[in-house]
Amino acid sequence: MSLETAIFVAGNLAFAVLIILLIYRHAWRSFPFFLIYNLECLAGSVLYFFVLRDWPHQALHTYFYESVLDGALQFCVLVELTWAIFRPYRKTLPPATAFVLGILIAIAGMAIWPFTEATAFAHLAHLHQWQLLGRLLQTDSILRVLFFLALAGCSQLLSIGWKDRELQIATGLGFYSLASLTATMVHSHQTAGPQYLLVDQFVAATYLCSLFYWIFSFAQHEAERREFSPQMQSVLLAVAGAARSMRIAATDSATSGRKNKRP
Repeated sequence: MSLETAIFVAGNLAFAVLIILLIYRHAWRSFPFFLIYNLECLAGSVLYFFVLRDWPHQALHTYFYESVLDGALQFCVLVELTWAIFRPYRKTLPPATAFVLGILIAIAGMAIWPFTEATAFAHLAHLHQWQLLGRLLQTDSILRVLFFLALAGCSQLLSIGWKDRELQIATGLGFYSLASLTATMVHSHQTAGPQYLLVDQFVAATYLCSLFYWIFSFAQHEAERREFSPQMQSVLLAVAGAARSMRIAATDSATSGRKNKRP
């Protein structure tokens, strides 16, 4: 059995075990997009295997569209993790908070975009299409790494640790994303060939390590979520109070406008 085949088989088995654990531990209730993301990865891996075997001329197109879907789901996972962090105080936050968090993460991605490049796909045909994909993959990777660093750096303020699901998921994504960025830099100095494939196998192996880490993490009982630090509680109360005041002011303004229009 070749190394590539071994990684493929081990990865699919790991995906299956992780999905079972997510369902068994009822983690899908708090992280539905993380479950959907892993289901898509498993289905995409199997689909790509059959396409590569039976329709090799369609393999690149399959990889392209699967990568775009993968990146979109990982973005949703980041928004989901950010919203899950505020789980202890969701009732005090405005209903549109999750939407606002998604916009902020999207803005961060747009700020990263100009600093990315796509030299790793320079050897492929339809260069413009693959340049867009390369920049998208790099942007997603950098965003996930920064997300993990920010979450780990603010862990004390947010009162989360390595036993909390949010940091566990972010750690696996950050580790894999760092390896992916490293591979992109190496690819920029390579052409297609055995060494190019070896780097891709390295990335696949690091993702397999992330899967094993998630399996180990979700095999354990979820830690009880702690309260935020006093500083963070003060910030959240201030945000909730400001949002409530804005809603009241907007409601009063609308009511006054309707009264003024009456004859």
